[in-house]
Amino acid sequence: MEEKEEKNNDKIQALREMIYSAEKTLQGAKSMLLQLEGKKKVGRRKKISDEDAEDGRIIEGTFDGQIMIGTDGKQYPVPANYASKSKLVEGDMLKLTITQDGSFIYKQIGPTDRKRLIGVASLDAQGNYFVAAQGQAYKVLLASITYFKVEPGDEVTLVTPKNISSDWGSIENVLQKNSGKKQSAIIPSFEEEKEEENSDKNSDLMDEWSPDLEELKKELNNNLNTPSQS
Repeated sequence: MEEKEEKNNDKIQALREMIYSAEKTLQGAKSMLLQLEGKKKVGRRKKISDEDAEDGRIIEGTFDGQIMIGTDGKQYPVPANYASKSKLVEGDMLKLTITQDGSFIYKQIGPTDRKRLIGVASLDAQGNYFVAAQGQAYKVLLASITYFKVEPGDEVTLVTPKNISSDWGSIENVLQKNSGKKQSAIIPSFEEEKEEENSDKNSDLMDEWSPDLEELKKELNNNLNTPSQS
């Protein structure tokens, strides 16, 4: 009986130690969780307080291909470099923060659905770039042309709105550079073709006359070798 009691006591003691260890581990986990949650909460409060301290004016609007039309009905300029690098298309929702010093800070908050087209870059009569794709001429920002170093004749990938009709597109990449100069270098001009044609004709004429000259020589030799009749 005493042995059984000792064994039971050992088991009870072992279970108590396990529970104690588990509770200690649980307390440590709770402490870590509180610390992590506390850091996140502090970070959020700090962000809000920074915005409150800046006291910036926030305006939301829609990008129309060049500028933002605010919900207040006013137009706000969008930096061309930002629009090109962000590949903005007509219909994208933007948030504009105007800081106390007058700086404009844009953020894309609602991108519209997009589709991709393959087109060719060209210049119009006024020297403005456009991309011809699927039978339509899309306007593009000059900053996109400069950023990708696009030249007339280059094949490009164009991003446009999927669900609305738009005159504007954003260049995503250059697929193939224009190789027109190389092609023109190996294609003979009309004058060269004409000269080659004339030289071929002259060669044919010489070939046609050559047999006749040989026959004349033979006849002349025969006449010289034939004794004259007195």
